[in-house]
Amino acid sequence: MRRLIQSVIRTVVAGLVALGPVYLAILLLLKAMQSLSVIVKPVARLIPDYVPAERLLSLLLVLAMCLAVGVLMRTWAGRAMREWLERALLNKLPGYTLFKSLTQRFAGQSEEVAWKPALAEIEEALVPAFIIEELSDGRYTVFVPSVPTPLAGAVYVLTRERVHPVNIAFAQAVRTMSRWGAGCKELVAAMEDAPRPAEPRPR
Repeated sequence: MRRLIQSVIRTVVAGLVALGPVYLAILLLLKAMQSLSVIVKPVARLIPDYVPAERLLSLLLVLAMCLAVGVLMRTWAGRAMREWLERALLNKLPGYTLFKSLTQRFAGQSEEVAWKPALAEIEEALVPAFIIEELSDGRYTVFVPSVPTPLAGAVYVLTRERVHPVNIAFAQAVRTMSRWGAGCKELVAAMEDAPRPAEPRPR
């Protein structure tokens, strides 16, 4: 009974971690639209009443602001400002570093070792996992997710020989784990240190 309760709690926490950023993003979007409604209201009055012009214009304005910020962040000054803001404030917020790393992984923009898909040797089996960091002695800190909740699981420190990086996208690894392992054959086939089949000798 105790194990069942712990499993339910871990599953609920994993769901909160997964849905929390999405929920916050939607709340911020709605709040921004509400704040900008005062600006777009004079223009919205010029559009027929059957069109939800105020909401549409507020949404378009928010998206335009996001686009402008995204373009700014691609410049040298924008990158310097973002790095300063992260060092001074954002990195101190609980969960920000994790959320940033996961977001970059999903977008395929991260070049860090953290959250790299892998297959770890646990006892006599290969287990889908993520490499979190590399230790100074060459060992890896590995996160082995629960199925089907990829953001809950156990952490292991394993030798390099027992960790096999997988050359697939982070999103594909998460999708495989959330489907109770369906698609693991792609993970095994994409092992970076997997032995290649011997080429047939010419007769």
